[in-house]
Amino acid sequence: MNAPERLDHEAVLRVRLEVLRREHRDLDEAIAAMTDLATADQLTLKRLKKRKLLLKDQIARIEDELTPDIIA
Repeated sequence: MNAPERLDHEAVLRVRLEVLRREHRDLDEAIAAMTDLATADQLTLKRLKKRKLLLKDQIARIEDELTPDIIA
C-alpha cells in the first residue's frame, strides 16, 4: 500500500523541485538585469537575492529527500 503513496509523493516533490529551480533561474536573470542598471533599487535587489537564497535552501531540502540514504 505504501508504494503508490511513495511514488505519488516523489512525483509531487519532483514537480515542486522543477518549479523551484525555474523560479531560481528567473530570479538569477532578474538580479543580473537589475545589477546592470545604474538606477537599480537596492532594496528590491536585496529582497530578490534573499528570495533566491530561500529557494536554494528549499531546493536542497527536496533534493536531500529525493536522494536515498546510502548505508555503508
